[in-house]
Amino acid sequence: MTDITQISGNTRVYAIIADPIHHVQTPQAMNALFSARGEDRVLVPFHVAPADLAGVVSGLRGIQSLDGFIVTVPHKTAILELCDTLSDAAVLVGAANVVTRSGDGKLHGEILDGEGFVSGLRQAGIELEGRSVYLAGAGGAANAIAFALAAAGVAWLTIANRTSAKAQLLVDRIASAFPELQVVVGTSDPADHDLVVNGTSLGLKEGDALPCDVTRLTSQQIVAEIIMQPAITPLLAAAQKVGCRVHEGLPMLLCQIELMAAAMASRRVEP
Repeated sequence: MTDITQISGNTRVYAIIADPIHHVQTPQAMNALFSARGEDRVLVPFHVAPADLAGVVSGLRGIQSLDGFIVTVPHKTAILELCDTLSDAAVLVGAANVVTRSGDGKLHGEILDGEGFVSGLRQAGIELEGRSVYLAGAGGAANAIAFALAAAGVAWLTIANRTSAKAQLLVDRIASAFPELQVVVGTSDPADHDLVVNGTSLGLKEGDALPCDVTRLTSQQIVAEIIMQPAITPLLAAAQKVGCRVHEGLPMLLCQIELMAAAMASRRVEP
């Protein structure tokens, strides 16, 4: 962890903004990374309510020692209109989770949720090009993951959500951005896909419903999570019983930490 006794006026500062804030694990992971690298950087948590977001962001523009901040629930969409520029991915997804601050106070928004997920899969030796993927969910995280999967070259993408109209909206947006990709609205049945991904929060709480029909899983499939705690969710436990290869949620966070640290260290001089 970062040694707070060594923080000085030369320390480069970062923030993570959320509401609530108590559950976030990013400060521990990010500061451990800074410490391991011997870098004079520190990430601190800011508890900011939606009504106060614009005022807080305006103030952050003027902090010369601040190089950027991470944005999480519920601010990922609202932050877009508070940035001066946005990455192509942030525009496509309609959300940002990292904002870099240039020396003149300009803010640039990026979305790294999906890229972090894809990087975690690749680090585990799971390649995506030409694969068929079943994605449960059409919310914020699922949006980012869906676009990242499309950009990674999957051949077929099925999006299933409890509200099928929401899934259809995401399908339409992906089809517009990636016309070569076969993308459809699915049911609870994940059969006949190489990779099955839970992009929802189902499994976070005890007693949650399963995100898909696990009776349709087969041992040839890979099943992946975005949930970090518990490490083995009910979905992954069911997949293991069938003989599936499973991929836990933690690699997504660890890869995002690396990507976020690199993005905020870049300190865009020109927005």
